[in-house]
Amino acid sequence: MSTDLPHGMVGDILDAAEPQVCDDMSVEVALAVMTAARTSRLVVCDQDGQSTGLVTRAELAAVRDSSTYTDRVRLRDILGDHGALTSAVSTLDDLVLSR
Repeated sequence: MSTDLPHGMVGDILDAAEPQVCDDMSVEVALAVMTAARTSRLVVCDQDGQSTGLVTRAELAAVRDSSTYTDRVRLRDILGDHGALTSAVSTLDDLVLSR
């Protein structure tokens, strides 16, 4: 399988490949979207539609299962420092092969 890609950033490719959700979405709704889309991660966007991060099913499950979880927790609340799209992708090969 070739990993040669047209000019662009990994974030652009990820945006096109993964479901996108708004950062004001609750953890429970995000998990439901993941289930419906049959994916293990979501691209999180701000009110302007700009990608602000990436969340995984494992991260959301950990938040939901924590003792401090409430239904008021939104995706923007949990992005923290790991929000950058490129930090969630270890290599381009991983991105291509995970699809």
